[in-house]
Amino acid sequence: MSTALLLVCAMCLDAALGEPDWLWSRVRHPAVVIGNAIGWLDKRLNTGSQRRLKGVFTVTLLVLAAFAAGKLLSLLGPIIEIAVCAILLAQKSLVTHVRDVGETLRQSLPAGRTMVARIVSRDTTEMTEAQVARSAIESAAENLSDGVIAPAFWFLIAGLPGLLIYKAVNTADSMIGYRNEKYLEFGWASARLDDLLNLIPARLTCVMIIALSGQWSRWAEMVVDARRHISPNAGWPEAAMARALGIALAGPRSYDGQIRDLAWVNGDARREIGAYEVFRACTMLWKVWGLALGVLSVWVVVNFFF
Repeated sequence: MSTALLLVCAMCLDAALGEPDWLWSRVRHPAVVIGNAIGWLDKRLNTGSQRRLKGVFTVTLLVLAAFAAGKLLSLLGPIIEIAVCAILLAQKSLVTHVRDVGETLRQSLPAGRTMVARIVSRDTTEMTEAQVARSAIESAAENLSDGVIAPAFWFLIAGLPGLLIYKAVNTADSMIGYRNEKYLEFGWASARLDDLLNLIPARLTCVMIIALSGQWSRWAEMVVDARRHISPNAGWPEAAMARALGIALAGPRSYDGQIRDLAWVNGDARREIGAYEVFRACTMLWKVWGLALGVLSVWVVVNFFF
């Protein structure tokens, strides 16, 4: 089976099953295993001097281990490849988590705050309805890129080794890639490598959202917003999603009790939003997934016949 066909099957399996509780309540999710390994390395190496060098060693070790694991798993046949790929894609779980924010926000603001706290790291206790909705939509846009399109992209490029390397690096970035005193040096390598691995997928996600929403005439605006975003990659899908929905995203928010005056994305658009816009974002998530699946399916058919 071609890698593209394996990916089509994996995307459909993920969309159908997501992350079933009956399975992950009995065995550890691969992402948990990766996270435990990173936590172990962090505890033992992120001390003393030469932390940047130790961080480079950590990422190198993770990449080599992920490559070896991917090679071994790929030898077990296409069924295992499809299953592992489906497990490491996050389309259905992403839509479920974001939709849950919309559903609870529609019920009450406190319920919406509680639910959005599960998917974002910013302070949520004082959020307004619009801030809850923006947080959910920003998470949807960013995770569409690094939880769906990027894993699919690297699987297509390099099979299971590529996918597992991406997930290892992305998980490391989410755990140790912070610009604070503890991780500025130790997490430097993981953050930079994650930026590199997401460079193409983030822009590809942006292009797909633009194609589906017909916002090509606003490309120059999106580039400006994306480049002044705090993240070198997350700003691209966020800028596209903001214009697809006709709303403003990002802006000031609180982390650990400190307000950070971040730039707005599509700042001239409507800022007072709620559950309805969250649901529209979920619809866009499925549209992008459908576009990706359609392109891959055409690729499979063309290669089969020609």
